[in-house]
Amino acid sequence: MKQRNPWTWIPTLYIAEGLPNVVVMTVAVVMYMQLGLSDTDIALYTGWLGLPWVIKPLWSPFVDLYRTKRWWVLTMQLLLGSSLAGVAFTLNAPFWFQGSMAFFFLMAFSSATHDIAADGYYMLELDDHQQVWFVGIRNTFYRLAVIFGNGVLIPAAGMLQLWFRNQKAFTWSLVFYGMAALFIGIWLYHAYIMPRSAADQRHNTNANEVAQGIVTAFRTFFQKLPPKEMIYAMLFLLFYRFPEALLGKMSVTFLMRPNSAGGLGLSPQEFGLASGTIGVIGLTLGGILGGMLAGRDGFKRWLWPMVCAITLPDIVYVYMSYAMPGNLVLISSCIFIEQFGYGLGFTALTLYMLYFSKGEFQTSHYAFCTAFSYLGLMLPGMLSGWLKDQLGYNSFFILVMFLCAITFAVTAFIKVDPDFGKKVKSDE
Repeated sequence: MKQRNPWTWIPTLYIAEGLPNVVVMTVAVVMYMQLGLSDTDIALYTGWLGLPWVIKPLWSPFVDLYRTKRWWVLTMQLLLGSSLAGVAFTLNAPFWFQGSMAFFFLMAFSSATHDIAADGYYMLELDDHQQVWFVGIRNTFYRLAVIFGNGVLIPAAGMLQLWFRNQKAFTWSLVFYGMAALFIGIWLYHAYIMPRSAADQRHNTNANEVAQGIVTAFRTFFQKLPPKEMIYAMLFLLFYRFPEALLGKMSVTFLMRPNSAGGLGLSPQEFGLASGTIGVIGLTLGGILGGMLAGRDGFKRWLWPMVCAITLPDIVYVYMSYAMPGNLVLISSCIFIEQFGYGLGFTALTLYMLYFSKGEFQTSHYAFCTAFSYLGLMLPGMLSGWLKDQLGYNSFFILVMFLCAITFAVTAFIKVDPDFGKKVKSDE
């Protein structure tokens, strides 16, 4: 079967993967902050929204064994569009918080399932070298979805609040209705453009076969490495992004809280430019560079530079929390540096998960890897608001820098094939 050019579907597939994630993890933070929640409540409640990404291994074998990856991708995209419309509908209701959280949970569940199917489809369609080469591209378009979420949706809400005299709930509902329409368009495009791969076989399985497949997938996952190496791998997946897990939500509130609350007081439009556009451009460039370097020299060659990149630039938040700059160019430059490093460093985590998951049940095993990684984000993130409220932004960001040592520690023990990611030279 002739394959479509991966460029026709990888960009939009990973925009569709990234958009609901940034909505749940970042846009919801800003929305709830504007609607009056404290940092402690924001971190706790939006932190719970990460739960579907943590427990998705429970149903990932079902995605592996029932129907095709393409079918799951399209079904979840339709459900995501519906959940976005549900958030929009409930924001003006008396039960706006409970209603919006319910639809955010539906969105998170659908997005987690979409991630399983999309990553499985990616691994089925591409060979090893293409997977490594396109990892930077897929991360790039995932980050473009982040740009859209932070750099377009949040400023759009700010502009609408000016036009509609600060009716915040109403303006956010308009934003979510627009996103629902966009996602339905993405679904229609993928229904036409995504190839029906010969490798993406339709499965007709009964309940016993699915249950046996789930048990086998779990068993084989924990048998992929000797016990000691398996412990090191799990620690790496859990703690590689530990400093970023603390920094994630509180960096958003730090940028947007007023000076009287210890923040920089950026407006939604300024936040969209500094973090949602300039910052994510840095994130994107870092991701592209990471994929290119690993594709040229192999993943192992660049592992430690990537570790340094994901940790050390966090110091810009220590600087900003003390200097309290008002210059948007300076603030944007600091965010660019930190996000470029994160993009470059995140490539190491993605490649390690691809490397670890190779073999039978690779879709399920990759989902297990991402679940452990999300658990490492979710738990510290839920506590980050309380910790920041206890320490203040200054001491909180200093603590984050000290905890970067955890990333170095868990990386020191993992093993990677030096040739993984290198282009195989054909004999001519």
